[in-house]
Amino acid sequence: MRAAGFFEPGGPDVLRLMEPVTPEAGPGQVRVRVRAAGVQPFDCALRAGWTPPGLTGDLPRIPGNEFAGVIDQVGAAPADPGGGVALGAEVLGFGRLGAYAEFVVVPADQVVVKPAGMPWEVAGGFSAGSQTAHIALETLGVEAGDTVVIHAAAGGVGTAAVQLAVDRGATVIATARPENHEYLRELGAEPVEYGEGLLERLRKAAPDGVDAVLDGAGGDALAVSLDLVADRSRILTLVEHGRAAELGIRVTPPARSAARLAELVALHTRGRLRIHVRATYPLERAADAHRDVESRHGRGKVVITVD
Repeated sequence: MRAAGFFEPGGPDVLRLMEPVTPEAGPGQVRVRVRAAGVQPFDCALRAGWTPPGLTGDLPRIPGNEFAGVIDQVGAAPADPGGGVALGAEVLGFGRLGAYAEFVVVPADQVVVKPAGMPWEVAGGFSAGSQTAHIALETLGVEAGDTVVIHAAAGGVGTAAVQLAVDRGATVIATARPENHEYLRELGAEPVEYGEGLLERLRKAAPDGVDAVLDGAGGDALAVSLDLVADRSRILTLVEHGRAAELGIRVTPPARSAARLAELVALHTRGRLRIHVRATYPLERAADAHRDVESRHGRGKVVITVD
């Protein structure tokens, strides 16, 4: 099969087309013929040399932890919580590695049926951002009446978090570049510009105080957050994992599941969760997809398509 991976860590240019052995579905697994795969900051960090906890195995590595495609092989006695694990089923799902490829093998309980009306590129970039946002808001205990600040709100996780928090009845203040402010207003948030004076602008936007912060930016945004929220257990960072323990703030726990993903897909079907795909790249341009994500300038998702 064709895949995009790397033989040594480095910049985006280390990503190249390769032809690894096509994987086979074992017991409890399915093999998916990939149509689209989302690109995550996680993937970029992996390519640059970061090793996630528990990851073993030698190079080369194929990034990609979310995907959509068609089941073309089912292993013996697969788990099937959603009733959709069958040959020929159109699905979206999640894993840890391997989605930048023509085929990916995952446990059968990590895929759900793709709605007929969901485009492939949206399905391919749906799981990671929406599940991360959902888990983060759940961890923070966001509920109706809360005022929540979401940093880097125009990104893939941020836009999902804005919508999910609004859906819970929270007031959302979203930090972003000015060119993304109108888009965030459409999603139900009050946008605030980054940069010097951020703390004062946030306090003005939330005169009654801030209950929780979801930090997708780190750096100055996180420093400001520590001054905004007295209870640090209600601050969660998606980027400053190494500082979380010393600061007494939270990170997202590993809680992805097919049940959670199915709930989020249902929200999308009902029009309550929109996923904006800002750019798609073919598999042979995976390096360009990483450059796009690492620019940190665009809104929504970047997706790799696989013909």
